[in-house]
Amino acid sequence: QVQLVESGGGLVQAGGSLSVSCAASGRTFSSYAMGWFRQAPGKEREFVSRISSSGANKYYADSVKGRFTISRDNAKNTVFLRMSSLKPEDTAVYYCARARESFSAKAYRSAAEYTDWGQGTQVTVSS
Repeated sequence: QVQLVESGGGLVQAGGSLSVSCAASGRTFSSYAMGWFRQAPGKEREFVSRISSSGANKYYADSVKGRFTISRDNAKNTVFLRMSSLKPEDTAVYYCARARESFSAKAYRSAAEYTDWGQGTQVTVSS
């Protein structure tokens, strides 16, 4: 099992930028893909972004494409999410998660394709 700890959330004005990070325990971080999800009050958890184990392949939800950037530093066991041009509707708790070993082009947006989860970090965008 991998332990994941998110950090970097906070309050930002609309149009601003914020970065969140996720530190993973263990020595096999570089062997698995990672994802970011978010959950707003009263809503289901939704996919935000995914990055392959090497960092070569990145995927984004349509709602954040062009505004958010996912990256990772395998030497530091850390995955990042840089958020720009933030909107009030981006307000949510952001979670990082470890992806299952197999990749499904049809299912990678599903939370069921991820195993270990962090505790989440709150991002609030004021209008």
